[in-house]
Amino acid sequence: MTTVLTYGTFDLFHIGHLNLINRLSELGDRLVIAVSTDEFNAGKGKTSVVSYEDRARIIGSIKGVDLVIPETSWEQKATDIVEHGVDVFAIGEDWAGRFDELKSLCEVVYLPRTDGISSTEIKQMLRVLDPSHITEMQDALSVMSRLLEHYRDLT
Repeated sequence: MTTVLTYGTFDLFHIGHLNLINRLSELGDRLVIAVSTDEFNAGKGKTSVVSYEDRARIIGSIKGVDLVIPETSWEQKATDIVEHGVDVFAIGEDWAGRFDELKSLCEVVYLPRTDGISSTEIKQMLRVLDPSHITEMQDALSVMSRLLEHYRDLT
C-alpha cells in the first residue's frame, strides 16, 4: 500500500484544490491531507475565510481522502511522514525545492497547479466587497461627478 501526504490551507475550496486532490489520489492507495489550522495560518500572517474545522470537514468528505490531520507547524512534516508510514510527499509546484530535505524519508513530488485559479486571487477579487473599498469607490465617483459638473459648466 502506497501512502501519499500533502499539506495545505484549502481555503475557499475551488477546482484547483479538487484537481490537486485527484492527482494526489492517483499517486497511491491512501491519501493523508494535513490542513493548516487557523493558529498556524495566523503565525504565517494568513487569515482564512473558512474556519479550520469547516475546511478539514470539507477535505475529509472528498472521495479519495482517507485521513485529515491538522497542520500546526512547519516542522511536523518529518514526524508525520514517519507516523503515517508515508511513501510519497506531494505538494504544488509553487513549493518546488522547498521540501527536498524530506527525500531521505520518502519520495517528494511537486505537482502542477491549475492555471488561472488560487484562493489568494479569489480573496483579492472579493476585496472590492469590503466596506472600506465601497466607501473609497463612492468617494471616487463623487469626485468624478463634481469634475463632470464643472466641465459641463465650462462648456
